[in-house]
Amino acid sequence: MTKRVRKAAERVPSRTLSFMTRPSRSHRQSADASEQARLDAKMAEAKRIARESLEEISEEEAAALTAAAEADPDNPPLESLEGFVRAKGGRPRSEHPKTRVTMRLDSDVVARLKEDGPGWQTRANATLRKALGLKK
Repeated sequence: MTKRVRKAAERVPSRTLSFMTRPSRSHRQSADASEQARLDAKMAEAKRIARESLEEISEEEAAALTAAAEADPDNPPLESLEGFVRAKGGRPRSEHPKTRVTMRLDSDVVARLKEDGPGWQTRANATLRKALGLKK
């Protein structure tokens, strides 16, 4: 923590710093409007002081921060990310997606399908395909 940031933190009463994170949703819902307004005012004051301390950073401090960021292998410069396309996560889409259905079956039928363990829905699908004479 730089001296300027430490000084800025000293200017804020300790009660204000304890409210730097917002309370949970359930706590916010139970707090009355005046209490929420007081918390919002304290948050705004803390943010203002933090912004002021950032504006007061000297050229040497800014250069040191930049050098440290450039030396960090996990923090590549923005220019090196040109042309970068974020990959979509998950499985590729199927050419023939399955349809979700809800159906009521006799309990002994379901019990028999589940006897063989995991994958019973896939086996049920294969059994239905075979019974209907459908090719995969």
